[in-house]
Amino acid sequence: MSRRRFLHGAGLVGTGALVTAGISKAGLLPALATAPRSEPGPSAQPTPAPSPTAAQASAPPDRTFLSTHLTAPHVTSWATAAPASGLLFTGPMGHGSNGLIMNDAGEPVWMEPTGAGVMDLRVQTFEGRPVLTFWTGTGIGGHGLGKGVVMDSAYRTIHEVQAGNGIQADLHEFTLTSNGTALLTSYPTIQQDLSALGGPAAGYMYNCHVQEVDVRTGAVLLDWNAQEHIPLTDSYLRPQEDPNSDGSTAAKAFDPYHLNSVDADGGTLLISARHTHTLYLVDRTTGAVRWRMGGKQSDFTLGPDAGFAWQHDARRQADGSISMFDNHYDAGTTGTSRGLVLNVNETARTATLQRQFNHAGHRGNAMGSVQFLPNGNVLVGWGTDPAVTEFTADGTAVYEASRVGTGSYRAYRSPWTAQPETLPDLTAVPGNGSTMQVYASWNGATEINKWRFFTGPTAGELSEAGTFPKHGFETSMAIAAAQYVAVQALDKNGNLLATSATIAV
Repeated sequence: MSRRRFLHGAGLVGTGALVTAGISKAGLLPALATAPRSEPGPSAQPTPAPSPTAAQASAPPDRTFLSTHLTAPHVTSWATAAPASGLLFTGPMGHGSNGLIMNDAGEPVWMEPTGAGVMDLRVQTFEGRPVLTFWTGTGIGGHGLGKGVVMDSAYRTIHEVQAGNGIQADLHEFTLTSNGTALLTSYPTIQQDLSALGGPAAGYMYNCHVQEVDVRTGAVLLDWNAQEHIPLTDSYLRPQEDPNSDGSTAAKAFDPYHLNSVDADGGTLLISARHTHTLYLVDRTTGAVRWRMGGKQSDFTLGPDAGFAWQHDARRQADGSISMFDNHYDAGTTGTSRGLVLNVNETARTATLQRQFNHAGHRGNAMGSVQFLPNGNVLVGWGTDPAVTEFTADGTAVYEASRVGTGSYRAYRSPWTAQPETLPDLTAVPGNGSTMQVYASWNGATEINKWRFFTGPTAGELSEAGTFPKHGFETSMAIAAAQYVAVQALDKNGNLLATSATIAV
């Protein structure tokens, strides 16, 4: 999968050797390849269908429904103990919705309804209330051109956040801060002498930016760019390794840094650069790099099993440790990926292994995430390996969802209560003459407990035909045949949430 060829919904499942579930005691870092595969992403525009990968070929067809045109992947799951509370937030690629909220059984709760490309779907807090956020736009060669979206609990867009200073927001990060700002990345193309890496002197490259933008006003409070702070020679890539990204033209721009996460850390930002295998602590006011961890110029000594490579989703935890998804391998190398937590001593400049989470040989050569949950569990999204695993604090895998499309950039678990401003969807299929089959759903509604159906000879003459428990995303029931039908969504206390339109059968 060429890093310049953007494949909408593409993914790759690794087949690494099986390992025992839990916290591995020996995470041997493989020899590092220098030509990582691209990270797939969404596209707001239709793209030609690529040849199917092994993951796509083995994945079952999309789940379809009668009451709605929306589709979702056939997610499977298992659990050996109760996982943490909340719904799962994912971005399945290749099969079904590109933005999917689902329950533990893999049943859809919300499928992004417009077909827009979605990355980093999750619940965040804005001005003291929970909101649904994601990046949307067009994917271009492992990055994106788009914007951040903030929705309320009725799935109404309340803010769209753009990058400033003439550049566009990239798909890798859209994080809201407690200061009412958003952290964004961007990949503008610039001209650059690449001869130090064996590339053209009059070359082109992506100069990754990090911006902090005020959500309400759009004011750019910080605009940090990697080219001013990171030497090109720190990259583990070389232009000549891929003719499609050799820097010879703007259309073949070289990607030396590949910034993929930004985390607010008090007066600093923690930035991850995949292609330098390095984390950077950056002063939030001046932009100065305070320290580098990993890569060719590390300011830290990394202890046994603490090395990482091609990493994603670096976050500072409350105890001062740093978590990340350590992709840990690339094409042509061996090893398994892991959720990694490092103890960090910034005075002694040492980083040591605190915990690592791996299971069943999962290998995500791109994308991936690690989330600490309120009950102490840890959720790991395996990126291009289309699975999500929840671990207890001691590393025991207690839950897993598989076949999440052909991969998901990140995965989260969060509480979420929502009632869409749309009405429930309903269709009816005539049966044997005396009955008909009715199908009801309401995309995004979280509080439905029962469906109450009404039928009649005209749209204005309806009477109750039965009340039935909600089953999965779409509830289907056989009721007496009629000319017209409508349905009401009820909560667990029997309160009316909404009534569908009345339809002719």
